[in-house]
Amino acid sequence: MTIAGKIESTIAIPGGVSVSQDGNIFKVKGPKGELSRNFAHPRVKLVIGKGEIMVCCDYPRVKEKAMVGTYLAHLRNMFRGVTEGYVYNMKVVFSHFPMKVAVKGTQVQIDNYMGGKDPRIADIIGKTTVKVTGADITISGSDIEACGQTAANIEHATSRRGFDRRIFQDGIYIVGKSHKVRE
Repeated sequence: MTIAGKIESTIAIPGGVSVSQDGNIFKVKGPKGELSRNFAHPRVKLVIGKGEIMVCCDYPRVKEKAMVGTYLAHLRNMFRGVTEGYVYNMKVVFSHFPMKVAVKGTQVQIDNYMGGKDPRIADIIGKTTVKVTGADITISGSDIEACGQTAANIEHATSRRGFDRRIFQDGIYIVGKSHKVRE
């Protein structure tokens, strides 16, 4: 809502979620975990009210208007993460050389990709959990950015430059996301 040179938007705090602020650091706690994020911007302010968070900016320019929407999206993602969590589903695809995928500590190790001798390594970001079941890989966690980056790291570890993906389909691919439901 814009009022004479001021923009204000609010987002409701879901039930079972607690929000605390320490300077520019916002912490969100819920049944699925705890997330924190630094919302530092000289002109955009976040104020915790009763049951809601208000994002406001006095005399905004175009960049500050965009930043208000970005902050609201980050808060929405944090609330959904600590209440429902995020799940990425991946599929291991191979035509001739069977790949072996295993979780080793904070890394995912991919052996025998296209018959190669050296294992390919993908990092697991943050408190994300990776579970390998046959040809299916499930990535879950409360931080959407950590889950998405972990899935991207695994997918990138099996990419080959100079080969057409329509013909050489070997690799590990994202096939589903819990927050993007296909109809």
